[in-house]
Amino acid sequence: MPERPSARGEIAELVGYHSPQVEVEVRLNTNESPVRPPAGFGDALADAVRGLEFNRYPDREAIDLRSALARRYSLDASQVFCANGSNEVIQTVLLAYGGAGRSAAVFEPTYAMHSQIARSTGTRVVTGRRGDDFGLSAAAVGSLVDTEQPDVLFLCSPNNPTGTIDAPEVVPTALEALGSYGGLLVVDEAYGQFTATSAVDLLDDDRALVVSRTFSKTWALAGLRLGYLMGPSWCLAELEKVVLPYHLDAVKQVAGLLALEHGQLMEERVAALVAERERVVAALRDLEVTVWPSEANFVLFRCEGSSGQDVWQGLLDRSVLVRNFSSWDGLEGCLRVTIGTDEEDDRFLAALREVLAGELSGEAPREGTGHEQDR
Repeated sequence: MPERPSARGEIAELVGYHSPQVEVEVRLNTNESPVRPPAGFGDALADAVRGLEFNRYPDREAIDLRSALARRYSLDASQVFCANGSNEVIQTVLLAYGGAGRSAAVFEPTYAMHSQIARSTGTRVVTGRRGDDFGLSAAAVGSLVDTEQPDVLFLCSPNNPTGTIDAPEVVPTALEALGSYGGLLVVDEAYGQFTATSAVDLLDDDRALVVSRTFSKTWALAGLRLGYLMGPSWCLAELEKVVLPYHLDAVKQVAGLLALEHGQLMEERVAALVAERERVVAALRDLEVTVWPSEANFVLFRCEGSSGQDVWQGLLDRSVLVRNFSSWDGLEGCLRVTIGTDEEDDRFLAALREVLAGELSGEAPREGTGHEQDR
C-alpha cells in the first residue's frame, strides 16, 4: 500500500477538544444559556432570512454588524472584528501574530482552547500557573512576560473553568511588560457581561490590547456561532489579511444585528442568572463541598472526600450532566456546573445530595450509563 501523508508533528500529537453530547434531562456542562432568545428575536430573524439573497455572497466586511457593535461599545467599526465564534477569533489572532518561531502564554488552569489553537497554528505555548485560589497576581504576570517575552499573552477574565476574575492591576502590568518589546495582550471576556469588571474601557489605538467576546453565552445564541474582537484598528487590519473571504455568512450577520436590538432583555437575563448563581452557591456551601467564588454563569466545586469521577458519574446516572475536570492538572476532583433554570438547578442539587448521601453511607454506585468520561 502507498504511504499515507502525515500531519504536521505538532498536529499529530494533539487531542481534539471534546465535551460529551449525551441525551440527559438536565444538561449543565457547556455554559450555554438555559433559555432561548426572546420570541420577538426568532420572528424577526425568520422574516429577515426570507429576504436574504442566498445566491449572493454576504457582505465580506460585515460592516453593519461591526458598526452596531462599535456603537454599543463607543468604538469605531474599524476597531471591531467578527468571526464564527470566539474560537475563530482566537485562531485568527494566532494566524496573524503567532506561528512558527513565536510563542503564546497562558496561565493554567484556564480555557483549553487558547493552548489548543496556539499549538494547531504552530505557536509555542508558554505556561504560567495561577495561585492556589486560582487568582492571578500582577507580579506573576509581569515576571512571566519579562522572562519569556511571549508574542501573545492570553488572559481569561472571568476565567474558565474557575469563574475567578483578575485583579484590576493585572492588565496594566501586562501591557507595560509587553510594550517593552512589542507583545500583544488578548483578554478573553466570553463571560464578561456576568461581571462588572472589563478591559474594554482600556482599549485604545495606542495600546496592544484586544478583548474577545461572544454571542454564545449572554445572548443565548450558542447555536449561531458568532464572536467578536475589539481592539486597535491597526491590529484588526492584520487579522483581515489572514481570515478567509466571506467567512461570516449572511444569516449570522443579520442574526447578530437583531440580537443587539434586544439588549435590555439580555441584561435582564444576565441579572437573573447572576441571582440564580448565588442561590446555587449558597446551596452548595450547605453540603460537604468546596465552592470557588464565580463571576460567570457557572460554578466550580469539589466534593471533599469523594472522587470527582464518581460524583460526575452519579449525577449522570440521575440524568444530570455537568463538566468533569477532576483529572486536569490543578483541578483534581473538581466539577463545573453551568447555571440553568430554577428547575434544572433544583434537579442538580437534589441529585448531588443523593449522590453524596450514597457516598457517605457506602452505598454501591448505580450501574453506569456507558457514556464516555467527560474530559
